[in-house]
Amino acid sequence: MKDRMAITMGDAAGIGAEIIVKALSKKDIFEKTIPVVYGDLAAMEDALQFTGCQELKIRTISRIEDASGEYGVIDLIDFGFLKKGGWQYKKNQKHTGDASFQYVVRAIGDAMEGKCAGVVTGPISKEAIHMAGHHYSGHTEIFAEYTNTRNYAMLLSGNSLRVIHVTTHVSMENACKMITEEKVLNTIHMAQLGMRLLGYEHPKIAVAGFNAHCSENGLFGDQEEKGIIPAVEAARKEGIHVEGPIPPDTVFCKAMGGMYDIVVAMYHDQGHIPIKLTGFRLDSRTNTYSSMSGINCTIGLPIIRTSVDHGTAYGKAGEGRANEESMIEAIFAASVMAENMKKMKA
Repeated sequence: MKDRMAITMGDAAGIGAEIIVKALSKKDIFEKTIPVVYGDLAAMEDALQFTGCQELKIRTISRIEDASGEYGVIDLIDFGFLKKGGWQYKKNQKHTGDASFQYVVRAIGDAMEGKCAGVVTGPISKEAIHMAGHHYSGHTEIFAEYTNTRNYAMLLSGNSLRVIHVTTHVSMENACKMITEEKVLNTIHMAQLGMRLLGYEHPKIAVAGFNAHCSENGLFGDQEEKGIIPAVEAARKEGIHVEGPIPPDTVFCKAMGGMYDIVVAMYHDQGHIPIKLTGFRLDSRTNTYSSMSGINCTIGLPIIRTSVDHGTAYGKAGEGRANEESMIEAIFAASVMAENMKKMKA
């Protein structure tokens, strides 16, 4: 039996509704799951028009349990926050920020109650949700609070590379202080869990160094000696297949070549840059992405959460130019992870 999957629309001023409409025009998604959009009818109908997907129908429902999962029909829980023409594309707005936040909170609640197998999130604007009075750094922190989770990590997955982060939305100054044995070891554990959810029973884990050349035995810093090396040794004693620290300028190449299944990155850009280099392809002539693959998963939650690995893309919002590839991958990944979570709990 197929699971229901909540898909939050994201900020109406961005490309969320567009990429959802395009993704749900694919028949194979409905063969894997029952997708249900949490958003606003006005924005979804507008997206149908400017994407040329008028053959799709939207069916509004009040509960996720009422979803039909019928190909050609988009089941939508309509919040009714937005009216036709009641928002502007490409612009941060308080009311669209608030709406995007409410979609997520309702979806989390339904997932926590077991009404759906997980949540796939469309892009929100951090500035817009802050304008609405919701002071979170992003989706990850919202999910952590509303699921009462204190131990979690961000895992990015692309076609040939997977990365999980020890630190994320902090300054480099603070990241330097946060590379402790406890935090690195915890992230190795999260890498093990995340890969098992993705279907890797015995993943090969690489741990990146923090400093240039892994600090050259302390010449360029002490994060390796004090935090990373002890964490890797402790993880090995637990039977985890892990190696490191490995110089950051080669570890991602090695992982893409098949030596490792996932890389533990020390800070935000160390992990995000290689993922986006492998998954994003920009055509400078048209200023559009011919490829925009890669997803974001929050590991450690009691529910499944995946997301597109890009933002609201205000620059192209409302024009029909957005690439839905990441949304499709996020939906498929959520389905796989939900099935593996069930097996792990059995």
